[in-house]
Amino acid sequence: MKQKNDPRIISLLTSLAIVGITLFILSIYYLLKDQGGNELIALGFIILFAFVYFIIYHTLQTFIYSKVKLIYKTIHRLKLGKEDLAQHFESQSHSLDNVNKEVEEWAKLKSDEINLLKESAKYRREYIGNVSHELKTPVFNIQGYIMTLLDGGIDDPNINKKYLERTEKSIQRMIELIDDLETISALESGSLSLNYQRFDIVEFTNEIIDSYEVATTNKGIRLFMAKGENQPPIYVEADKDRIRQVFSNLIDNAIKYIGKPNHPRIKISFYDMDDNTLIEVSDNGIGIEEENIPRLFERFYRVDKGRSRDSGGTGLGLSIVKHIIEAHNQTVNVRSTPNVGTTFSFTLKSSR
Repeated sequence: MKQKNDPRIISLLTSLAIVGITLFILSIYYLLKDQGGNELIALGFIILFAFVYFIIYHTLQTFIYSKVKLIYKTIHRLKLGKEDLAQHFESQSHSLDNVNKEVEEWAKLKSDEINLLKESAKYRREYIGNVSHELKTPVFNIQGYIMTLLDGGIDDPNINKKYLERTEKSIQRMIELIDDLETISALESGSLSLNYQRFDIVEFTNEIIDSYEVATTNKGIRLFMAKGENQPPIYVEADKDRIRQVFSNLIDNAIKYIGKPNHPRIKISFYDMDDNTLIEVSDNGIGIEEENIPRLFERFYRVDKGRSRDSGGTGLGLSIVKHIIEAHNQTVNVRSTPNVGTTFSFTLKSSR
């Protein structure tokens, strides 16, 4: 069935209306003249109807409908592509109602795309600025140390070794930054393959805790598992090396931001969730304000920029954690209360 706003229907209805009014006027005229003008009225009706119909149809088709249809086809070509366009036009009637609906949908789609592009452009600017800043700091440090050595410091035994060690530290920071950037790029592009294996996450965590013994003891931090030696084995299926990276980044982050509580501690807990195992890394440190939590896993995002750079690190640790866990098709979350502490939790697939 044709739509009511098809140009043929519009022309027909408009013509009938005009001819009807004209016929009515002519009828009144001949009745008043008391003349038998029925034949003239009929002939005038036919001629007038044909003429009016042709004029209205031609006007609608040439100046309105054809141009609207051209816009409609252009929008659909952009939305559907050439392959789907012909099939779509065969199955659709192109009334003005449809055109209006399609234009509104297309405008909304393009508006969403523009907003997304703006966000992407903003993110790129921030990303490039952050990379530049992170690289600039160690480069300027290295430049300063070398210039001091060249100005005569290299002959001073109290300066040369110390400045060379600082230079090596700045170089190491640059290497870590580049390695982390490569890791994130590989994870995002899907080019980094995971080496899944079955292992005991409890025994694995004990090994990690032992590796942090010196770092935590020097800061007076207690790093431990919630159930200690009473924790039974829990087997998971994951990439062991990547999960080690997850633990390292979370523990390093907790150590940096533990602050100075009375009894600083970092606790690791495990929870059986049938198909998955929930792992939590909790501290009683300075905590994180609620407004910062949504952006916590962004690359280079720092809650306290000054403290973060004083503490070292690349600003990519938590972003790497998120990408590694999501590459395992699992989830990572964080909850925190200022001056109480922070808990990072993630899941791994259980292996019975």
